[in-house]
Amino acid sequence: MTTVVIPAIPKAPTDERVARSSPWMRFLIRPEFGALAGAVVVWLLFAWQAGGVWLSWQGTNTYLDVSAKFGLTALAVALLMIGGEFDLSSGVMTGTAGMFAGLFAVHSGMHVVLALVLSLLIAAAIGVMNGVMVVKSRLPSFIVTLGVFFALRGFNLWLTQRITKITQVTGIENTSGYEFGRKLFASTMFHLGRAGFGVSILWFVVMALLGSWVLARTKVGNWIYAVGGNREAARMVGVPATATKVGLFVTVAVCGWVHGMVVLFETSRSNVIEGVGQEFYFIIAAVLGGCLLTGGFGSIVGAALGCLILGMTNQGIPLAGWDNNLYFLFLGVILLVAAFANEGIRRWASTAGRPSQHKIEEAAQEAAVEQEVVAAIVEGESDE
Repeated sequence: MTTVVIPAIPKAPTDERVARSSPWMRFLIRPEFGALAGAVVVWLLFAWQAGGVWLSWQGTNTYLDVSAKFGLTALAVALLMIGGEFDLSSGVMTGTAGMFAGLFAVHSGMHVVLALVLSLLIAAAIGVMNGVMVVKSRLPSFIVTLGVFFALRGFNLWLTQRITKITQVTGIENTSGYEFGRKLFASTMFHLGRAGFGVSILWFVVMALLGSWVLARTKVGNWIYAVGGNREAARMVGVPATATKVGLFVTVAVCGWVHGMVVLFETSRSNVIEGVGQEFYFIIAAVLGGCLLTGGFGSIVGAALGCLILGMTNQGIPLAGWDNNLYFLFLGVILLVAAFANEGIRRWASTAGRPSQHKIEEAAQEAAVEQEVVAAIVEGESDE
């Protein structure tokens, strides 16, 4: 009896989805990697150009305050972008929320707490309206929310001019409960040197931590990634796609309300065009943080770092003595660099350590040859 020796068949290449990667590789493919690198570079640049002013507590407070104000709405916009949608009415929501709270408190004689609650309910209702229109109509959210943006802007101007004869609501500092609102949204947390760090920074940090926890530790976070990647597929596996998307629009509106209250109580007035135009900054911050325009990918920590880049750029240019007109040029350049860098690093990291296509084909051919040899030997033994 002849013993058949079966040659070893080459091992198939390991699937990259289950292959182990180094901690450094896992760090590189994180969506916030590009934003972290960008924030470090921008900070070092202005530390070099602005010198002692930038390194002082006052300078630190200046760019943190601006970053926080961007972040109050930008973090929610990042969540919405991960969910695959846009909200171009996010900027005007700042002025809308402040306008309603100011009108209720000043011109209707309401207690500030009641005015804040009613303003919050109106903001949430606008968020529900945005979400329902986008989901039910299946129109691009870019178009739907652009229409809402213009509608709100026109309505705000009409209403305030009709009631106050100007485009601002003033006098809230004389209303009942004003000190409560100021303590909640515009107080100073602590002092370092002569710099007083405002409570808006705390709001920003809490939102970032909460958003990161939701994305990483809850099933709602999984739903957000799922509907952003493929809404219909997510629905087929039981994800409440409609409720998730509507909830994201409501989150943007509520965070816009918080932004509006911070501005209202810091300035003691509400300008109805407050926040108009900032919707693009919110999107930029999210993109700097690694959020894809196609949805399904991104990070709240990255978006927070994107806000930090915007704040540092906004304040670093005048502190460095540069022409303020360079702000938009600088912003455009870092946006392009971050977008290309994020995509390039993500592609490189996703293919690093993976066998090349040529090697895969060679292994497949060798396996096929070995199988033919085995089959021939077995057939020969059968004939004997």
